[in-house]
Amino acid sequence: MSRYEKVDLVIVRENTEDLYSGLEHEVVPGVVESLKIITAAAAERIARFAFEYARQYGRKRVTAVHKANILKLGDGLFLSSVRKVAAAYPDIASDDRIVDAACMHLVMNPTQFDVLLMPNLYGDIVSDLCAGLVGGLGVVPAANLGTEIGVFEAVHGSAPDIAGKNMANPMALLLSAVLMLRHIGEAAIADRVMKALGAVLGEDRVRTCDLGGTASTAEFAEAICRRVAT
Repeated sequence: MSRYEKVDLVIVRENTEDLYSGLEHEVVPGVVESLKIITAAAAERIARFAFEYARQYGRKRVTAVHKANILKLGDGLFLSSVRKVAAAYPDIASDDRIVDAACMHLVMNPTQFDVLLMPNLYGDIVSDLCAGLVGGLGVVPAANLGTEIGVFEAVHGSAPDIAGKNMANPMALLLSAVLMLRHIGEAAIADRVMKALGAVLGEDRVRTCDLGGTASTAEFAEAICRRVAT
């Protein structure tokens, strides 16, 4: 399924600002300016979430990913905000990596990382990189969490080329549902689904084509249902 074993990473991505704010304009024909927005409020908010998550789920370390060596003001603010928040969590180790170095270390030895915390653009890129470490976009879940609302979805986008062909891997959506169950306090049910998934992949060896198998979407889902019911 993947090149590595025992990879257990959490990517925490601030997703309301940075270059994804979409603030662009054409200065003169042929010259476009895109504004990278970083605020202390958003950086500290996402940092608190990362450290609270680490504490709640027994994670040991939060690594801030940035490019503050070049973007001294924008990423510098993000990094200083993370360090400010980290001081309130002495029980959780914290460090930082420059984004290009972090990517290199991820593909060399991903098990050295635990929780990775980063601004929007880097989070978009690194989350897909990490998906490739564990089998691809079809197996990676995601949660978009606000102060009052949470949206749980697969990391991947749509796949029009295989729409209606009964061949997509439903695991990413299933794992996103597991994240939702944990978020609403249904840990026992989440554990039951995870146990069923492990049995289907390991003992039953039912896998979709992206994982080297021949099972259809429906067959994989039915195998999960059978295991959950037992």
